[in-house]
Amino acid sequence: MMKMQAVDVKQSAGRLLFHPIFGSSGKKLMAKGHLLNDEDIRLLGEQGMDRIWVAELEQGEVGEDCAVRAIASEIACGSLEIRLVAGGRANLLATENCCVLVDDQLLRELNATGWMAVATSPNFGFARAGQRVATVKTAPFAVPQAEMEAMAAMLRERGPLLQGRPMRHPVVGVLYCDPLQGERARVMFEGIMRTRLERLGAMPSFVLSAVEEEAPAARALEHLLRCRPTVVLIASTTAPAGPGDAVGRAMARIGCRIERFLAPVEPGQLLLLAYAGDVPVLAAPGCFRSPKPNVVDLLLPPLLARYHVAASEVASLGHGGLLQ
Repeated sequence: MMKMQAVDVKQSAGRLLFHPIFGSSGKKLMAKGHLLNDEDIRLLGEQGMDRIWVAELEQGEVGEDCAVRAIASEIACGSLEIRLVAGGRANLLATENCCVLVDDQLLRELNATGWMAVATSPNFGFARAGQRVATVKTAPFAVPQAEMEAMAAMLRERGPLLQGRPMRHPVVGVLYCDPLQGERARVMFEGIMRTRLERLGAMPSFVLSAVEEEAPAARALEHLLRCRPTVVLIASTTAPAGPGDAVGRAMARIGCRIERFLAPVEPGQLLLLAYAGDVPVLAAPGCFRSPKPNVVDLLLPPLLARYHVAASEVASLGHGGLLQ
């Protein structure tokens, strides 16, 4: 196991500092775990210090900074970059607007090792460029090399634990539906729709209105799909949305495959997710009456990042009762 000992400052180069060093003004000069170099020795001398406590690694141990660098490099992929921080810590930052995908099971197993702690943004979360999405921290000072290699091997075999899936120039198609006049739905919901999309760095690209009946809704959907959108959103004034209502029948009429429907906001208001080929079509009556976050905000980031959200993943969101 790692030992600590007091050594002469002049002999401390290449050692790990066992405690933080503060200057006469109270400002922290060096963090614990810092690998001392010749410049540090000069600075310590200027502070009037002649002996300091250092950590001495045993054979088969790896310093915390080296360990966190090795694990952080295996943990993630995509639009993320690693920023090392003193004290055996590394932050992962988004390099562009992206959706954060997290393997929750692998995260729990890695944290259960006791040698490494990883904290991440929620799965399907939206991250802006420059935002921190995860922090990796090792045990203080040292990690057994065998443990570090086992964690790295687990990540290589089953990872990545974390993905930054970019949201580059998403194309959003919007269909507004009302039983009497489609424009009525557009007047009611367009402002809130734009607000919701702007929070994710997106805007409506193609917008249509239709009477909420099977044939006109199907024609409008076909037209939007010919524009090759990233996602199509359907905002209707009535509830519910389901395979048997006008919107659901319109989806089936043009060959959409129903993935899942559930109650996301209020009883009787059902969110319906389908796919036309690889294009998601999301019907959400009631979800655009207020800009307050709801289940649509949980699903939009992965859909805008062109990630195929499966029925099982919708079920894990935990909003409303699942009906199927």
